[in-house]
Amino acid sequence: MLSAERLDDLASLQRWLVGRRARWLEALEELVTCESPSGDPGRLLECAGIARRLFAAEVGTEDIELRDEGGVPALVLRWGGREANSALLLGHLDTVWDVGAFQPRFDIAAGRARGPGVFDMKGGVVIALAALAGLRTTGGALGSVTVLLTGDEEVGSLGSRRLIETEANQAAAVLVLEPPLGSALKIARKGVGEYRLTARGRAAHAGLDPERGVNSLVAIAPLVAAVAALSRPERGTTVSPTRLKAGTRTNVIPAEARLDIDVRFATASEAERVEAGIRELRASLPGAELEVAGGANRPPFEPTASSQLFALAESVAVDLGWGPLQGCSVGGGSDGNFTAALGVPTLDGMGIVGDNAHAPGEWAELASIPSRAALLAGCLSRIWRGQLK
Repeated sequence: MLSAERLDDLASLQRWLVGRRARWLEALEELVTCESPSGDPGRLLECAGIARRLFAAEVGTEDIELRDEGGVPALVLRWGGREANSALLLGHLDTVWDVGAFQPRFDIAAGRARGPGVFDMKGGVVIALAALAGLRTTGGALGSVTVLLTGDEEVGSLGSRRLIETEANQAAAVLVLEPPLGSALKIARKGVGEYRLTARGRAAHAGLDPERGVNSLVAIAPLVAAVAALSRPERGTTVSPTRLKAGTRTNVIPAEARLDIDVRFATASEAERVEAGIRELRASLPGAELEVAGGANRPPFEPTASSQLFALAESVAVDLGWGPLQGCSVGGGSDGNFTAALGVPTLDGMGIVGDNAHAPGEWAELASIPSRAALLAGCLSRIWRGQLK
C-alpha cells in the first residue's frame, strides 16, 4: 500500500539519495564503459543486461522483459501492475559514439564524469534507477510504473516506435529521461523530417563529348536554394540542405546527384507545408529526372502536451526548496515527440545535468544525480496519487 505521508517526504528521500552517491557513480560507470553504439545489437544487448541487473538489485524484480524490436534490443521493466495512474519512464541505451571513440572510456575530473553517452543518456538511466530505488526504500511500495529503454533512439526509433506508442497509450503520463537544457525541463520539441532528392541524368566523357551527357549536378544545384527558401524561422521552421554528393570521377559528367535535407518544424501544419513544397520540386535541366524520398519521422512535441506535467513538476520543486523551475523549447527531437503526439501528457529533460551531447568532451555533473532523482521521484508520487490535472 502506498503511503501518501512517506511519498511526500522528499527531504528524507533526497538525503537518502545523497548518502548513496557512490552507488550511483558505480552504476553510471558500469553503463558508460559498456559502449553501445546504435546499430550494434550485441553491445546493446550487453548494456541492456547491465541495466536489467542494476534495476533488479536496487529496485527489486517484478516484471522484466528483454524484447527484440526489428533486431534492436529493448528493455521493459514494470512495477505495481497496470493501474489508472500509471507512469512511463522513457529512455534509450544507444549512443552516437563508435566503439573506442573515448579514451579513456570513463573518467572523472572536477565533479564531472566524461564518457560516451554519459550525458545522452546513460545518466538519465541512473536518474531513473536512483529515483525508483529511493521511492521503494523511503516511500514503501511503488505505484504503477514502467521503464522502457530502447536501442535505436539516436537513429530515429524505426524499430521501437510501435513499442513506445503501445506503452505510452497505457500510461497516464510519460516522463522522458533525456537530459535537461542546463537545468531546464524540455516542455516542447520540434518535429523532425529527413528528405533526399536524387537527380538522375546521363554520364558522358567530360572532355570528349560532354554534350552527350545530362549533368545531374547541374540539374540539382538550383534546388539547393529552392529547398532553403522553404524555411520560415519566424514560425520555428528550418529547412537545411546538409549534404550534396555527385559524380564518380572529375572527367565524367555525373549521372546521379543526391541532396540530403534536414527539416525541423514546431507544428504539424508547417510539416505539411514543407512536405508539399519539397514534393513539388522539379529538375529544370532537359533529360534529367528527380526523385524525392523521405518525410517527417518525428511529429512535433507541442507545449500543450507538457503543460500539466510541468505544473506538477513546479510543485515538486517548491517542496524541494528550489527556486522557480525553468522550461524550454528545443530543436532536437526525442522519443517524447511520439508520446506527445498521441495526446499522452509528456515531460522531457528529466535526466542528468551536463553538456556537449554528441560532441567531444561530453560530460555529466555527478552532484546533480540526487536532486534530479528527487525531482523525478516527486513527479512519480504525485502521478500515482492522481494529482495530474
